[in-house]
Amino acid sequence: MTDLNGKKLTGRIAADRIRMTSTPKPPAGAVQRFLALGECTSLVSDVMDDLGIPEGAIGATTLKPTIPGKLICGPALTVRNIAQRSDPFVVARENKNKMAEFEAHNLAEDGDVLVIAGVPGVSNMGGISALTGQRQGERGAIVMGGIRDVAHSRSSGYPLWASEITPVTGKWRLETVEINGEIDIAGVRVNAGDLVIADDTGVVFVPRADIMRVLELCEKKKGGEDTRIGAIKEGVPVTVFYNKG
Repeated sequence: MTDLNGKKLTGRIAADRIRMTSTPKPPAGAVQRFLALGECTSLVSDVMDDLGIPEGAIGATTLKPTIPGKLICGPALTVRNIAQRSDPFVVARENKNKMAEFEAHNLAEDGDVLVIAGVPGVSNMGGISALTGQRQGERGAIVMGGIRDVAHSRSSGYPLWASEITPVTGKWRLETVEINGEIDIAGVRVNAGDLVIADDTGVVFVPRADIMRVLELCEKKKGGEDTRIGAIKEGVPVTVFYNKG
């Protein structure tokens, strides 16, 4: 079975559950400009408040980074998993693996960020999957649910932000039911092509339609922040610099 682009599918997920075969991309240069801001999830969250955009930020207490110091930015390639109701030991004996994040890796394009609405208590992504994503050009992954093989993903330089870490496999316990559809990550609605920004502070999802206005205000505010930082370092009195910029 192949998708609409002729890419071969393994058959673990029906082709009609793959909503888009190519993730919508942000405006040219937008990703580079966000990255130039440095660690910026706090700034982006503030700007989304200023613009009245529904909350898209999730803190690192919920989605914990596996590689400290990493900053990633890119369009969301979404995956939705659900729990299987079958006895996992029966499923294991029958070798019925219904995980299909590999189909998402197959569809990935350079710069995408994998975003998984996963199942708690089990791994939705392991080390081999992370290595595959890294090879396909993904910048990293956001997983609401468990992951495993953290040392393996770290060694390949593939960063993940996840709500859980567990050795328990999801192969016999979950099923991938949709790729590039709308998903829910800790109460935030995420669609394919929404911009993902993640750093040590957390993860922010910027709706695709709002990317440029968020970016432009972020750049403006960053200038003000840099002015304040410079004033602090120069010893300017607090009463002078606090309301500047």
